[in-house]
Amino acid sequence: MMKKTTKFLKTLAAAAILSAAFSATAFAANGLEMSTKYTGISVKPGDTLSFSLDFTNTTGAGLNTELSATGLPDGWTGYFEGSGKQITSTYVKQNAATVNTSNDPDDGLATYNITVPDTATKGSYNLTLEATDTADASISSNLAVTVNVTDESTGTSQLQTTYAEQEGPTGTTFTFNSTIQNNSSADQTYSLAADVPTGWTATFKPSGQSTQVSSVDVTAKGSQGMTITVTPPDKVTAGEYEIPITATSSDETLKTTLKVTITGTYKLDVQTADGTLSFNANVNKQKAVTMNVVNAGNIDLQNVTLTTSAPSGWTVDFSEASIPTLAAGETHQVTMYVTPSKEAMAGDYAMTVSAATDDTSIDQSFRVTVKTSTLWGVVGVCLIVIVVMAISEVFHKYGRH
Repeated sequence: MMKKTTKFLKTLAAAAILSAAFSATAFAANGLEMSTKYTGISVKPGDTLSFSLDFTNTTGAGLNTELSATGLPDGWTGYFEGSGKQITSTYVKQNAATVNTSNDPDDGLATYNITVPDTATKGSYNLTLEATDTADASISSNLAVTVNVTDESTGTSQLQTTYAEQEGPTGTTFTFNSTIQNNSSADQTYSLAADVPTGWTATFKPSGQSTQVSSVDVTAKGSQGMTITVTPPDKVTAGEYEIPITATSSDETLKTTLKVTITGTYKLDVQTADGTLSFNANVNKQKAVTMNVVNAGNIDLQNVTLTTSAPSGWTVDFSEASIPTLAAGETHQVTMYVTPSKEAMAGDYAMTVSAATDDTSIDQSFRVTVKTSTLWGVVGVCLIVIVVMAISEVFHKYGRH
């Protein structure tokens, strides 16, 4: 009785093995199978993901297969890709002998890329990818994949910045502290790039180091801090500027955006046309001096008023005592008319020219060298000559007595 039972069990096991083998053969009976290593992937709204597709062709001949996808939710985008280009079909070579080896020509033959919209709600979304022989529709393979949309950050690498928005006046150098978090299961090398406006510069340094770099290595499940230094040009216009930053590896691209606000700089300058802070004038004579009024800031100035402080008895007037608008960086010429007092003696005098608006002002000191009229010098010389001649005549006439 025991022998009969054992024989029956062996027969049953053999039948089960034969049935399993028959079922496996039936599963791939048409000779084409499309597969991927991971059929379920979790992402966050706004993320992109890819399914790498492998093909097994045991038909004995190459197959020209058409690729399609169904079940993509509204607002989502998806496409097949091969060699960096969007594709709709692919040629699957006979690979029965090389499948699962390094020589398999159909391993990772195509990918299916999906972009999840920012508005996607949490949940699981099922899609079906299909490959069908264009010559024989009965030769096909369907692959069910699932995209889990979640608000959890697990598994998603990130580029984060502390205080990503900063502001300062012209001439400020901005420093940002950022961190690359590699949440993947493999070490990554990230190339660093900044899309800065014309004339700006951006540099990257790993935290605690002084050497500028263009890439950083981040271990699996690890992080790397770095300092991003952003330098605007000297005469940058006030306003808001966005600087996109990317960290790109072979598997992913991480992005963040820095924001710099250049605040208004109000600055005035006043000087003579030749750039000096001095000029000459004559006693009681009007001197015309060409003056440059400069908006040395980065914001337009309104109603620039000119005034002076001069020695007692002097008169000073301007061709324009007020400038309605002076644009950022603009130089406006005015004429200043200076008349020293008739009692002024020859020598150097100080006077102040002031330019002012509601936002800023400047008091510029000038040295005025006053000279007396040459006519009085000539008169003086003539008087001396007359006196000398008169004395000589007196001595000549009365010298003997």
